[in-house]
Amino acid sequence: MVELLQQIINGAAIGGVYVLIALGLTTVFGILGIAHFAHGSVSMFGGYLTFFLVVQWGLPLLAAIACSLVVGFLLGMLIEILAYRPVRHASPINAFIVALGLTMMVEGLNLEFFGHEQVVIPTNLDRIFSLAGVTITELRLYVILSAAFLILAMTLFVEKTKTGQAIRAVAENRDAAILMGVNVSTIPLIVFAISTALGVCAGVMVGSLFAIAPGIGENLVVKGFAVLILGGLGSIPGAIVGGLVLGITEALAAGFLSSAYKDVIAFVVMILVLLFRPQGLMGKH
Repeated sequence: MVELLQQIINGAAIGGVYVLIALGLTTVFGILGIAHFAHGSVSMFGGYLTFFLVVQWGLPLLAAIACSLVVGFLLGMLIEILAYRPVRHASPINAFIVALGLTMMVEGLNLEFFGHEQVVIPTNLDRIFSLAGVTITELRLYVILSAAFLILAMTLFVEKTKTGQAIRAVAENRDAAILMGVNVSTIPLIVFAISTALGVCAGVMVGSLFAIAPGIGENLVVKGFAVLILGGLGSIPGAIVGGLVLGITEALAAGFLSSAYKDVIAFVVMILVLLFRPQGLMGKH
């Protein structure tokens, strides 16, 4: 039982990262119908930038994260304006090709500016807490709490604010939203800005917990889309549930079987969900 609780706690941390990635992806997909494959590489850019600001410029960690979030927010707007807006009304295959090209471009920029070495964002959160035989590091605890705060903030933003309601209106019916006076031209800008900022937060968490290296972004975005399918495409509650399910499943597989099989077990769970509930756990028919 102690080992089970330990793996659930470990899975909750990485599950929180998956949720943040999936929230950004599901918001973009729900509004624009775009599979934003570059999201993982953009997240790694946020992690690399935070590492650079902390190590090279000597900024405190929180200040470096704040700067990275601002850059991520602006980068999201730039991606929407330069990459996706020109193909907004074109065939869906055009946006698909742009997404793939953007992935390679961002990954190349990461290599050019930050190099190919594996890096870890330094933190001073090295205390270990223990209760009834279950341990958790201070860093992992902060990651779980930060992810929970961001998930709650995103949920409240979408559900309670006028901008969030406008985003949901556009996702439900774009034409009706226009008739109701929603400025649909600004919604994609907001969506990409928020999505990229959430991705930057996920990149910082990955860089602090594990490491940042070339290729991790692609693996991260694959997990993000797995969460989307698991929870239900376009469903924010589904992204939350799916991310936690995937993270905890991976941790249980690594703890009780082998870390070599954790990805396999996670995708087997996803396939089983699709077999018996094709719309995902929280999706609609």
